[in-house]
Amino acid sequence: MCVDAHQPVPSGLTRRGVLAGAAALAGAVAAAGAAGAAPSAASAPASAGVGAGADGAHERSGDLVIRGGTLLDPATGHVTEDAVVVIRNGVVGAAGRAGSVRVPDGLPVLEADGRWVLPGLTDAHIHLSTTAEARAALRCGVTSARSGSTSFYQDIAVRELARHSPALAPRLRAAGVFVTPLPGDSILADPDLTPLARAKDGVRSAEALRRMVDVNAARGADVIKTRVNERAGLPDQDPLTQVYSREQLAEIVAAARRHGKGVLCHSYSERGCHDAVTAGVRSLEHGVFVGERTLREMRRRDTYFTPTLTAIAGLAESTDPVLAERGRTFLPVLKRAVRAAYELGVPLAAGTDSSGGTVDPVGREVELMHAAGLPALDALRTATTGAARLLGLGRTAGRLAPGYAGDALLLAGDPLADLSLLKSPVRVVRAGIPV
Repeated sequence: MCVDAHQPVPSGLTRRGVLAGAAALAGAVAAAGAAGAAPSAASAPASAGVGAGADGAHERSGDLVIRGGTLLDPATGHVTEDAVVVIRNGVVGAAGRAGSVRVPDGLPVLEADGRWVLPGLTDAHIHLSTTAEARAALRCGVTSARSGSTSFYQDIAVRELARHSPALAPRLRAAGVFVTPLPGDSILADPDLTPLARAKDGVRSAEALRRMVDVNAARGADVIKTRVNERAGLPDQDPLTQVYSREQLAEIVAAARRHGKGVLCHSYSERGCHDAVTAGVRSLEHGVFVGERTLREMRRRDTYFTPTLTAIAGLAESTDPVLAERGRTFLPVLKRAVRAAYELGVPLAAGTDSSGGTVDPVGREVELMHAAGLPALDALRTATTGAARLLGLGRTAGRLAPGYAGDALLLAGDPLADLSLLKSPVRVVRAGIPV
């Protein structure tokens, strides 16, 4: 391999390009927002100043009082009727029953009478490449998310957009470009990746794997995405075929850890899942045929399982007969794996694997978790407290409690009685700003 993995990865030109892309994204949607209808008094944020973002960055944020709804705390399952949530500078300042919470004068009020109030949802596996996809995810109630990679670092630009314009995009953990044996045109995402095109066997050597991780880290990726099996969504690929060995995955994990980053791994076969987990990945994605041996190892290591049931169920609805049969075969197997993981105490996170311009509601993933055997509250936790913890946002997202992000959903009824309500929130609030 001709690439020197120990040579420092220059970051100036392409990092500027990434940030310029973020600015372009922001400009495009800012113009659209300015042309839109004026918000009502109930929905207009009182503050457009810059506050400390809940994910450690500075983001434009709002002040808002959500009043009169029934507040559900996923962490405890506690329900508070006639609740008040006070959001200042995008962060919850107080939450509780009316009369027990001091409400500062002059803040805009969002009336929630007859509604249930929940924290914003987290999609732990989604591909956001455009402003339209980012806004669609928000409309589905996703206020925090983890990218499953993009072809040209678009997710890093979306993350920056979210930081200064939170009403336009979910808070995002970006994965950059996919560490995969045959990255295709993603090699063109960065001049520092193009030497990998000369590798006859693709991105497989230790030097090449380190190079892809190092370039992603230099461009600002928060996590690293790789694979151990081929894709299920392409009829000419066999998702049980393994493409990286445990040793290669361990090389990726070690390179990521040198940058302080975790790895999420696309996986299907039991052997592939076991190799990924023992190599040290932070989360296993899809994992249809994961077995008890691997699940026990995941519990021991605190490795997350993101089954993307929505994506597998979507295969069963495909017009391609190969994919449809694959989906019909895989879905019941995956549901059993999810149930086994839950019973063994493996942490679970909801992720839709939405991509290609279509954003599936993460509420559907919660429904499928419930159908797989999780109680309603625990299914809800996979898209709130559980997923937030996976993203490193355990003290930031997943609850409407003091110090947490001012991200909220208003639902038409009790989600624990009808989880389908999560798919169509009445209102979404992001960092104190109604979307």
